[in-house]
Amino acid sequence: MNSMLTRSQQRTICSQLGRVKLRLLYKASLHGFTSAAFHQRCDSRCPTVSVGYNTAGHVFGGHTKQPFSQSGQYAHDDKAFLFTFSGETLLTYPVILPANAVRMISKCGPYFGETLVLNYGNKAAVYSQPGTYYNFDAAEMHGNDLILTECEVYEVEETPELEKPWRTITWESEKRKELIESVKCYKPTESSVSQLRVLLIGPVGAGKSSFFNSINSVFRGHVTNQAISGCSATSLTTQFRTYSVKDGREGKPLPIIFCDTMGLEESTGAGLDIDDICSILKGHLPDRYQFNPSAPLNSDANGYRKSPVLNDTVHCVAYVADACKVSIMSQKLQEKMDAIRRKINAMGIPQLVLLTKVDEACPLVAKDVRNVYKSGYIKEVMQEVSVRVGVPVSCVVPVKNYSEELEVNHNCDILLLSAVIQMFRFADNYFDEISDRLSATEMI
Repeated sequence: MNSMLTRSQQRTICSQLGRVKLRLLYKASLHGFTSAAFHQRCDSRCPTVSVGYNTAGHVFGGHTKQPFSQSGQYAHDDKAFLFTFSGETLLTYPVILPANAVRMISKCGPYFGETLVLNYGNKAAVYSQPGTYYNFDAAEMHGNDLILTECEVYEVEETPELEKPWRTITWESEKRKELIESVKCYKPTESSVSQLRVLLIGPVGAGKSSFFNSINSVFRGHVTNQAISGCSATSLTTQFRTYSVKDGREGKPLPIIFCDTMGLEESTGAGLDIDDICSILKGHLPDRYQFNPSAPLNSDANGYRKSPVLNDTVHCVAYVADACKVSIMSQKLQEKMDAIRRKINAMGIPQLVLLTKVDEACPLVAKDVRNVYKSGYIKEVMQEVSVRVGVPVSCVVPVKNYSEELEVNHNCDILLLSAVIQMFRFADNYFDEISDRLSATEMI
């Protein structure tokens, strides 16, 4: 059966219910808009999410933890709620009288407290009477359109914690010290390169600036906020910035530079321009260059490097993706990402994905970040982002940026430092390719 509820809508509903997924039990267009078909497939199953779709395009329904039956009795459920989608936003209406949350009627489909009934009277119809049991605005809920085009019922299933991590990672404090020393001691294999340059690319709000701040925090020993970060509908970064991480407050610069850019936006003429990305990759852009989304960089701009050397160019690209928003990436943004990836591929620059906000996406990880590789849900998100960005899952690295904390946490540090080590490894492969090409040229 093909679900009419989109993946993003499913995940939005699941975010209300915890670490779960939805499995489709009943689809009226396939099994029939009858109470018999509904009860045959859904009785004794719980918890469930029932969804109605009407001719006006509304998507609405209800959730109950009680199993459906044909007893004619009310069932108590203090966690029941009705819902409707307003765009991508889920509006919920909690039960008012838990003792009458659901009624088990044999001649109807999902029946929520004399308030909302799907497949009412064995028809593709809705009964709607807000008030005593649940309260909602009918126009907001379903646009006062009581004709169904589809009705689906999903069983809510726990997403199990994996028996063992699917990636091996050591969480001891000694590992953190080892990683820190590895970063401090790293030297690019190309003698002409003093510091590895990593370009951070991603949608607005994904956490590009926060990633640099988090890496900086690891080496400062407390949370810092050097790069501008926060929540905004448009990019808070308006300049091209290069940030060098220092080993402590007055320490030496570490062998890595992060290049921060404007966030990607789906609208034409908004966010980072693709041609500007090419200029960054080739090393033309000066630090603090002011972006102009409506026009790419001009070679006559102040500070423009007309003859950049390898030390000026980008040696690794890190896409930054919000784990909570991977499934709802718009088609326009997807197309922009595809165009960027093609240009980077043509230049042979290695690419990886930093999957941020894994704790917000999964309650298991929120409880303990060490569960990141034991979360089946995070593994699914990593697999999805690998497809969307066009890189292997081995190139996807989950991290938790510092956002609310004041002090660093060694488990978060280990994830962050592991991501940096992957950047070093990818860049070394890139330098090896350059060296091989030069050797081949000299032999000709």
